[in-house]
Amino acid sequence: MHKRKMPRRHLSLAAAVGALAAGSLAVLPVTAQADTTSDTQTSRQQDFAAAAAEYHIPESVLLGLAYQESAWESHGAQASADGGYGPMHLTDVTPAMMASGGAGAVGRSDLKSMAANPALHTLRAAAKLTGLSEDALREDPATNIRGGAALLASYEKQVAGGVPSDAAQWYGAVARYSQSPQKRDAAAFADRVFATVRGGAGVTTKDGQRVRLDADPAVRPATGQVDRLHLKATAATDTECPPAVPCTFVPGSPAGMQVSNRPANGIKIDTIVIHDLEGTYDSGVAGLANPSNSVSTNYVMRSSDGAVTQMVATKDIAFHAGNYSSNLHSIGIEHEGFAAQGATWYTEAQYQSTAYLVQYLAHRFGIPLDRQHILGHDDVAGASASGVRGQHWDPGPSWDWDHFMRLLGAPLSGLRGTAPVGSVVTIDPAFDTNLQTVQVCPIDDPTGATPACTDREQASNFVFLHTGPDASAPLFGDQLIHGTAAGTDEISDWGSTAQTGQQFVVADQQGDWTAIWFSGAKVWFYNPGGQNTKQAYGVKTISAAGTTPVAVYGSSYPDASEYPAGLGASAQAPISGYSLPAGQAYVATQAPNATVDYFKSSGTVVTGAKTQYTIQYNHRVALVYSGDVTATPVTKHWEDGSAG
Repeated sequence: MHKRKMPRRHLSLAAAVGALAAGSLAVLPVTAQADTTSDTQTSRQQDFAAAAAEYHIPESVLLGLAYQESAWESHGAQASADGGYGPMHLTDVTPAMMASGGAGAVGRSDLKSMAANPALHTLRAAAKLTGLSEDALREDPATNIRGGAALLASYEKQVAGGVPSDAAQWYGAVARYSQSPQKRDAAAFADRVFATVRGGAGVTTKDGQRVRLDADPAVRPATGQVDRLHLKATAATDTECPPAVPCTFVPGSPAGMQVSNRPANGIKIDTIVIHDLEGTYDSGVAGLANPSNSVSTNYVMRSSDGAVTQMVATKDIAFHAGNYSSNLHSIGIEHEGFAAQGATWYTEAQYQSTAYLVQYLAHRFGIPLDRQHILGHDDVAGASASGVRGQHWDPGPSWDWDHFMRLLGAPLSGLRGTAPVGSVVTIDPAFDTNLQTVQVCPIDDPTGATPACTDREQASNFVFLHTGPDASAPLFGDQLIHGTAAGTDEISDWGSTAQTGQQFVVADQQGDWTAIWFSGAKVWFYNPGGQNTKQAYGVKTISAAGTTPVAVYGSSYPDASEYPAGLGASAQAPISGYSLPAGQAYVATQAPNATVDYFKSSGTVVTGAKTQYTIQYNHRVALVYSGDVTATPVTKHWEDGSAG
């Protein structure tokens, strides 16, 4: 059993409405308290103090900067989503990282020059400034902090001509540390850092380090220093972003979207999909803007500073989810990153900026803040059997859904403990201590060599699913990917995992193992004392209305007879190989929706008479007709005396 560690403290966005309106990020205030921690628990705090003293940096500035980069986590020698290492997020992006995925860099003749951008190699710059080895800067947190401090001090000397003791005079250097080429983006990053300095923060990291920054509300940063960086001015654009998110507009590929008028034309926007680019921010934006690209997205999020490029208006339909029916009702947010190349964490700046954007969109369009409507691409339904097999698996197991939902002000609620058969549970392992071993097989190698697969243990957002209540039992294999064969622990094999925030009906319980209904089968996961789940209420269980299996769909188009003359009906067929057997039950969080289709040529929206529930069918959501199933509300029984 993993020992539970003290949770990280962050401010939910719901509690920061005032800061959002002001365009700055508030952070949990820290109050004075007795220090009962040991030296080993505060060694990282001491490392920050030592580095700040060595390079004559106000300690609050160094701590505030590192908080925005990593939330003071070390992550060992594991790279972030955009190739950064350690508490100071020193970057070292390789050509192999940039070659992976479909963001536009595969096969480019200028791949090496793209990867040579100094902004992608701050780790090397830190090594030159300090004389410290690149390996040590990657692997040792104290060395990484020293390297980041040296880099920040070098920027301050360029901006201010020295290293002043006044924290307010470090605004320009902090903006420079973001590596943002745009003035507004660099300033937005510095604003968030100084909001942290002013508001304070306190965290217990995944490796047990207690780090705190006492609030200093008197600091008034010299924001005019950003002009000394001579960065590009950002032209005013008509973007759809909240005030706290620096946002520009670059038109996406016309071939990757359709002009529409959602939701005014009757097409409901009810889902937001989180993606991973498998490339850098710049290459991703360039690739998605290429007129020959048949895919696009609504937004692209940069890792280093949380800056955003909007590429498709929310009223229009971006082809981002690999399923046209899903695209009709969703907004896509791509993130700079390299999950397929083994990245294991995302920056705090990226989490916070994405959370601001998602909360803004959810409020605007009435999107439920639950995990059937805030999805990863790996949660999106496939429209057919072949569509399921071809669906992507980003943002991967390293996206901390529990942390992200807390930032949205929608934490995963419920009581832990062994749940009875027939009840609903939310999958919720403690991300920090939920260590799972996955096999990582890089998908590309610029040298042409066959990439070597490696096993890696990492903090993860999922539990493995077995065919029996034993760790030696085979992993469950999705029937459309593996047929009757077992699943695997490959990082891309989503079919053998249940993910944080997903909800399922308990089918059985044996010792430390819990069974759930999943993909038409009974599967098991290790759950001693219910430590990986919370009992859920306020949802509906969905079961077959009769004695025969219910068809499962990946699309929600009207019946062919409901289309006007002259408009070709989209194929609405069940996913061959999937079904909802009688006697099983699955979870829906919202009421059923009408079937819908859209025709760009005429702007016609076709709405069908039937409705469908979205259910958590396996790792991905799916749809069933409401007329085929029985929906049973799951309510809290107050008479049992437990908290609601």
